[in-house]
Amino acid sequence: MSRIERLVVIFWLGILALLVIVVALVFWQAAQFWRTPLGPGLELSTQTAILSRPPATLTPFIAVEEASASPQPTLSPQPADSPSPTASPTPLSTLTPIPSPTTAPEISESLCGGPAVMTLLAVGSDARSDSYQYGLADVIRIIRVDFATPKVSILEFPRDLWVEIPEIVDNIGVENEKLNQAYLYGNPGFGYYDGPGAGPGLLARTLDMNFGIHPDHYLAVNMQTFVKIVNAVGGVDVTLPYTIDHRFKAGHMHLDGQLALTLARNRIEGVFERGGYQNLVLCALRDKLLNPAVLPQIPEIIASFQGSVQTDLTPEQISQLACLGTQLDTGYLIFASFPEELFKGTRTYDPVFKKNIFIWTVDFNMLRDYVSRFSAGTWPVGPSESASPYDIGSFCP
Repeated sequence: MSRIERLVVIFWLGILALLVIVVALVFWQAAQFWRTPLGPGLELSTQTAILSRPPATLTPFIAVEEASASPQPTLSPQPADSPSPTASPTPLSTLTPIPSPTTAPEISESLCGGPAVMTLLAVGSDARSDSYQYGLADVIRIIRVDFATPKVSILEFPRDLWVEIPEIVDNIGVENEKLNQAYLYGNPGFGYYDGPGAGPGLLARTLDMNFGIHPDHYLAVNMQTFVKIVNAVGGVDVTLPYTIDHRFKAGHMHLDGQLALTLARNRIEGVFERGGYQNLVLCALRDKLLNPAVLPQIPEIIASFQGSVQTDLTPEQISQLACLGTQLDTGYLIFASFPEELFKGTRTYDPVFKKNIFIWTVDFNMLRDYVSRFSAGTWPVGPSESASPYDIGSFCP
C-alpha cells in the first residue's frame, strides 16, 4: 500500500470514528431524555408493596364539636363544603370487599420493559386555570400497575376524609384538614410547602402518613387539560343505565371534553356514585385511546399533555404504560372503592375556614387494611380470578 493510499485509509477511518462518536452522543442524549423525569420526584422510598409495615395503630383525629378559632391566615381556595350523599337508584359500582389475608402474588416476567409493579398517585385538580398554582384534589386515585399479570387496579380515595397533613402546622396553625386540601397546600400558590413533588408530593406524604399507601410516581391533570385530552380523541362514548341530572339521558351518549368533565364531576346522587360516573368516563377514554382509528391523532394527544400536567414519569415509563394498555384484557382494568357502609357523614369545625364543614368519619385502621391488600395485589381481583365475590372489583364492560 502506497503512502497516499495509507493516508486515504487513515482519513476515512478518522471520519468513521468521528461519525461513531457523534452517533453515540446523539443516542446518549436521547437515552438521557428518555429516562429523564418530566417533573420533580416524590423522593419517597422506592418500595411499592408495603408488606413489611407493622400493624396499623393509628386512631384518626375527628373533631365533631365546635371549637373556638384562633387567628389564622386568610385563604381563598375553592369551597371546601361537599353535599351529603344520597341514595342512588341503581349504583354503577357495588363493590363491597371484605378483609382477607395479605399475601404477595407470584412475580413472573414483566411486560413492555416495565417493573414488576408501579404505583401511581393520580389527581384530578379542580383548578380552572391552565396552571397548578392552586386547586383542590377533586379526584384522588391510586393506580397499581402490575406488568407481570398484567393488571391495573384503581382505588378511589374520598376527598372529604379528615386527615393529618404533614408540614403545614407552622403555616396555618392546625395539623388536620380535608384530604383534598393537602394537594392545594403543597402547590406553590400559598407557599406553604417547599418539599419534593409540590402538591402531589404533599398529598402522597399525607396518604402515606394516614393510610400506608406509598406511590412511586404521580400524575395530576387539571380540568382544562382533561377537556383537551378528550377532545383530542374525538370525544368518548358512554352507555348510561339511567338518566343523570336531566342532562345525561339513559342509553348511549357521545360526550365531548366538556360534557365528559361535567359527568365525571357530577355528585347530585352522592359522592360515591360520582366515582361510578368517573369510571364510565375512564373506560370510554381507554377504549378510544386503544382504537386504531385514533393512531393518527396521537401527535395532538401528546401536544395536549406538554406543559399541561404535573408528573414525574419519564418518557420511557409513559411508553411502558401505553404498551401495557394495548395488552390488557378488559376484565383486568379493575376499579375499587372502600365499602360505602364504613363511612358516616358528619360536620366538624374547621378553624381555617372558620365554619363547620362536611367530612367523613371512618375507622382508619380498617382503611389501612384494605390499602395493605391493595398494595400487595390481593384486593380487588379480576372476574376470572379465584376469590370471594366480595373481593371482585368493578371493571370496564
